[in-house]
Amino acid sequence: MGDPARKVATYQDVLNAPEGMTAEILGGELHLFPRPAVEHSAVEGGIAYELEGPFMRDRGGPGGWLFLREPELHLGKTEPTSVVAAPDLAGWRQARVASLPRVAAMTIPPDWICEVVSPGWANTRRDYVVKPAEYAAAGVPWLWLVDLQKRMLEVRHLQGGVYAVLQTFVGDDHIRAQPFDAVELGMGGWWLPDETAR
Repeated sequence: MGDPARKVATYQDVLNAPEGMTAEILGGELHLFPRPAVEHSAVEGGIAYELEGPFMRDRGGPGGWLFLREPELHLGKTEPTSVVAAPDLAGWRQARVASLPRVAAMTIPPDWICEVVSPGWANTRRDYVVKPAEYAAAGVPWLWLVDLQKRMLEVRHLQGGVYAVLQTFVGDDHIRAQPFDAVELGMGGWWLPDETAR
């Protein structure tokens, strides 16, 4: 006897997610995972802090961007097979989106997405394989993958419908990472102190 037909997830499944869980629909399947741990949130906040000043608030930088932390994105087809994603950070060029709308979820694909990859096989697969495929299909030009265990930033750019790795940075370096290479960023300020160094 064959397996029963796989149920395609709908937005109602996202709304019915247990309290304290993040819900996404990727490839028609519901993905549930707990809220980020402290280290994950700290790194996400460090990156946002560095980018928001010069690129969103015009503090000594070129401006021209709008950023959201952990936004709900509705990408691709309409219900019931739409993609619902909650990246750690997303940015829109103000040339495309002059101001952020007062909506529950963004339907305009971002120009840049950042995923902070937490340890664990499921997290790694989701952030390195599953979500990039959905972001590429939606036409998101820039993707950053920040690996907590390796203290590494991988900068990917959409080329011919797939992401190509353009830059890789590791450790505490000062970097110029596209598409924000107009300003030097300090990766050392992103990470929590190394407990083994104490």
